[in-house]
Amino acid sequence: MENKRIKVAVIGATGAVGQVFMWMLSSHPWFELTYATASAARVGQRYADTVHWVMPFEMPESIKDMTVKEFNYSKMKEAGVKIVFSALPAAVAQEAEPQLRANGFYVFSNAAAMRYDQNVPILIPDANVDQLDLIREQGYPQTGFCVTNANCVTTGLAVALAPLVKFGIKTISINSYQSVSGAGYPGLSSFDITDNCIPFIKGEEEKIEKEIKKILSIAPEVYAYTVRVPVMFGHLETVWLDFEEDVEVEDVIKAWADFKEVQELPSTPKQPIVYSSEPTFPQPKYAFWGEPKGMVVYTGRIKKKNNKIGFCLMVNNIVKGAAGGSIQNAEAFVSRYGLR
Repeated sequence: MENKRIKVAVIGATGAVGQVFMWMLSSHPWFELTYATASAARVGQRYADTVHWVMPFEMPESIKDMTVKEFNYSKMKEAGVKIVFSALPAAVAQEAEPQLRANGFYVFSNAAAMRYDQNVPILIPDANVDQLDLIREQGYPQTGFCVTNANCVTTGLAVALAPLVKFGIKTISINSYQSVSGAGYPGLSSFDITDNCIPFIKGEEEKIEKEIKKILSIAPEVYAYTVRVPVMFGHLETVWLDFEEDVEVEDVIKAWADFKEVQELPSTPKQPIVYSSEPTFPQPKYAFWGEPKGMVVYTGRIKKKNNKIGFCLMVNNIVKGAAGGSIQNAEAFVSRYGLR
């Protein structure tokens, strides 16, 4: 068994999701942050001097003096990089990620570019760790591969639904109230979002409808609305479910409580779903609660009406729903395939 830390790169290191990658990898027990890229104009600059830090806590000292490097396959290989975390915009990822894979890198992506390829897993280790084996269909271990995480709303939904699949989910109605950090930085104009909610996020509803089925291997009817709200971090979701079985509120609460850490991974909470009966729970201001910070999905407001079960959930969209999810995916790979 090899206990040395695995050298990793972050591409797109200065955006909001890139910043979460940098923060979480700065002190990771399994991964050594070795290489960070950003746009060409930032190459050669000190990370702390070129990033507009938007996280609600101080930048870790260990990443401040890192030099932003060019996106270059051979230089990344020279640096010993094995795993690449991608925070690239979808359009750029469409070109870069297949090339990274072709060059032998293990790519863990937050982008949607390769998410719907049949042999690319949309992975959430708490919910569908077995889908990791799709990397063999991409040619692993002879070649590189790509693993994606889900859309941020879908991630929270999939975690909350994973323990409920056994009851037979027939329909899902989901409304999401999504924070502005989900639009990236600089994101929306303050003129558009201040004192306002925008009931349309391009492509988001379609992503939820498509991804939840692939992740959980279920085929329910899915009805989704997505709304952008003037909140910095954390997506709130309201959910109504129809089941094949007669399900009581107590059954759902017990299923969540019994849903424990699948594998011992550094970024997986011991209790991935935390429910509270407090009537105003959960709220986006709890986005960075939990251990590890931002990786717990919080649920509340559960009720039953006309045989439907309804509840609220909150997911940290840029940690569990983005960079933290990708890091957790890489941990699941390293653990499952014995790289440590």
